[in-house]
Amino acid sequence: MSPKYELNSIRLALPKGRMFDEIAKLLQDANVGIRQTERDYRPRISLDDYSVKILKPRNVIGMLLAGARDLGFAGNDWIAESNVELVELLDTGLNPVRLVAAAPTDLLTDGRLPDRELIIASEYPELTKRWVASNNLNAKILTTFGATEVFPPEDADLIVDNTSSGSTLRANGLEIVAELMRSTTRLFASRAAMEDQGKATRINEFVLLLQSVLHARQRVMLDLNVAHENLDAVVQRLPCLKQPTISGLNENGWYAVRAAVPRNDLNRLIPDLKTHGASGIVVTRPEQIIP
Repeated sequence: MSPKYELNSIRLALPKGRMFDEIAKLLQDANVGIRQTERDYRPRISLDDYSVKILKPRNVIGMLLAGARDLGFAGNDWIAESNVELVELLDTGLNPVRLVAAAPTDLLTDGRLPDRELIIASEYPELTKRWVASNNLNAKILTTFGATEVFPPEDADLIVDNTSSGSTLRANGLEIVAELMRSTTRLFASRAAMEDQGKATRINEFVLLLQSVLHARQRVMLDLNVAHENLDAVVQRLPCLKQPTISGLNENGWYAVRAAVPRNDLNRLIPDLKTHGASGIVVTRPEQIIP
């Protein structure tokens, strides 16, 4: 790859590990093909002038700060831990986790920590320090590098770690005593990239593609038929983006109505529409929606 291509390309960092599969699926649903071979840390995507590298989420942040990457996906928990400023472009809502403090049940009295010096194990020492200070705890912090949940009770009194379902904590006899923050996978850009007008334009186009998929995942296309006398009542009940599409049917006095409605409203919406005169209701799943 020539130096000129490296200079002009959008340098994208994808997160290694559990985040990668969700991000790869998001790209594919946005019709951005991704080609990767086993143990390949430099996959190719079907966007012109994009170079891609797979990195650990914490390294994504470091590379963005250093200007070695223009775009990257990472959890906002690591942004908070690093206490840095990057340009947040998109919250994908993927890989939601909570950052929590958890301790062995035997250590707690009525769900409270003992009033003594505590040893806290965590991969998030800076966030842990802030939590300790805000709660006036007497504690020492032990920095870990994975498998933090195994440290109590022999090597630490409690931990600060992220959890999605809490099952790993429960399996290790740990009870949540506090929630520090919530985190999802987000798309960040370096400030230098967004100050480059050419790169910023292409980056915003990339964001639009991803947003169209995320919008589509939240909605379905609803098609229905309705008689003229029931049209207003049905239209008023449609929680669509702006206004539904309405067209006349061959049969006089009947209309076809189409709207993109929230997926989570279907169980309530379909019976309500039927009650108010809708018929021939068809639900389809859009691939992309651009509001």
